[in-house]
Amino acid sequence: MKATLYDWGGINVWLFHLINDIHSEYLDKFMLLGTKLGEHVNFPIYLGLLTFVALVVIARTPLRDAVQYRVLTLRWMSAIAVFSIAYLLDGLLLSILKPMLDFPRPPLALPLDSVHIVGLAEYHHSLPSGHSSFAMLTVASLWPILNRWWRMAGMFSVLWVGCSRVSLGAHFPADVLAGFLSSLAVVLLVYAAVQALIHRMTGLTRPKI
Repeated sequence: MKATLYDWGGINVWLFHLINDIHSEYLDKFMLLGTKLGEHVNFPIYLGLLTFVALVVIARTPLRDAVQYRVLTLRWMSAIAVFSIAYLLDGLLLSILKPMLDFPRPPLALPLDSVHIVGLAEYHHSLPSGHSSFAMLTVASLWPILNRWWRMAGMFSVLWVGCSRVSLGAHFPADVLAGFLSSLAVVLLVYAAVQALIHRMTGLTRPKI
């Protein structure tokens, strides 16, 4: 089972070396910045910025149609709710999965001299990647309120964070993918629950994503 779902018949390690073996001073700094963006301690900052932007957008929208104004307000408030609730649930999920699975990180699973490590080496709780999970959670939660260009920027940031975890020697690609999928599932479930609640209380249909 592990050989198929996690090792991918050797492709997981091969992809790790493909990314981790390419490094330079500036690339390492770029990847460190990507990892910084995916740290869970950024949640209060992102939530504060999201709330501020929501206030600005709603306040600057002309009040010509009460229904449209209400839909706009609910759209932004639901994004804030999804982001906050999904963050709590995803954190709980990670706190259970990481110690329960206790997969070794690259410095422990591979010969140490074959892994390029930037920063403090970590050895346990590799699956899933918490940084990758938080990056996906953030972008997926905000997806309904983002325009085309912000969505492209969001997808780039998710890939940046995920790639940085491999480049810095902290995770295997399978850990990153697991982080992406687990947080995406949490966001979709929370989004469906929030929209169902809004529809039940207001009768308004769900906005198209």
